[in-house]
Amino acid sequence: MENTELSDTIEQGIFFETDGSNFIEQVERIENLLINSNSPDIFIGNSDELPLTHSFSDGIYTREIFIKKGLFAIGKIHKSDHTFFLMKGKLLLCTEEGVKEIEAPFHGTASAGSKRFALALEDTIFVNVHPNPTNIKEIEKLEDMFVVSSYEEYKNYKLLKK
Repeated sequence: MENTELSDTIEQGIFFETDGSNFIEQVERIENLLINSNSPDIFIGNSDELPLTHSFSDGIYTREIFIKKGLFAIGKIHKSDHTFFLMKGKLLLCTEEGVKEIEAPFHGTASAGSKRFALALEDTIFVNVHPNPTNIKEIEKLEDMFVVSSYEEYKNYKLLKK
């Protein structure tokens, strides 16, 4: 890896407190290290290594990602509550709520303002489901509707929404 701080972090391990108390600090630090590493092993957005599939039905947008065993993924911050499904595999899922291992089949609700850091313990298929009342199919517009990239952006979104 090009970035020695990133290499040191990975060698020392990525630690999240089991109760999630240090999640925001840790995930932002790790995400910044990864983005700035210039490593060819870092994939941002849809890629051959972490392919996304988008599906649409009347009023519903479904986003599916395949995560190979041993890879980890850092999600964006969601603006609203939504349902998610683990269709296949096993993940170590780290959030502000804590660290837990989940295994397919599994479903849950992600709260507004939530972000996830996941390590695939097995080849995994993870699905998010969002309402899409206007049946938009442009992915950029959908991402603008549902996610933000930073906690600061989410804080501003919440202030504007009041």
